Amino acid sequence: MNKSLTRSMGFWLLLVVSLATAAVGAWLISGQIGTMTTTLLDGTATGVEVYVGQSLVVVGAGVLAAGIVGILLTLALVAARSLVPAPAPAVVEAIDWTVEAEETPAPVATTPSADTTPATEEVVVEAEVTRDDAQATDAKPDSSPSITR
Repeated sequence: MNKSLTRSMGFWLLLVVSLATAAVGAWLISGQIGTMTTTLLDGTATGVEVYVGQSLVVVGAGVLAAGIVGILLTLALVAARSLVPAPAPAVVEAIDWTVEAEETPAPVATTPSADTTPATEEVVVEAEVTRDDAQATDAKPDSSPSITR
């Protein structure tokens, strides 16, 4: 895999989603703390604003933490990729189009010689004799599975 990290869709998706998650978490925290602060200082705070606001701040902190972890993972990927050496480019020789290719002679079809024909016939004859001998003796075939034969 000879792919650049900056051309990886997963890398950019991790970075964008992490930044968006961190931004949403920060927005939740700052909005709820701002509302709680103003209502508590005015003396108009209700139980819903205070107690639900605290829960939303905790949820926002978790979302913010997840975004920060994603950003740190992105930075770790960049650092790890910088430690991996880039492969050396392959040196390719230029093709000289002015040189004509050498013509190779076409292979000549050879006819079978008289020496090879009798050897082939002998093998066929021996196979027929062996098969006939086995039928003549009426030997029982081996009952073991064919895998172990």
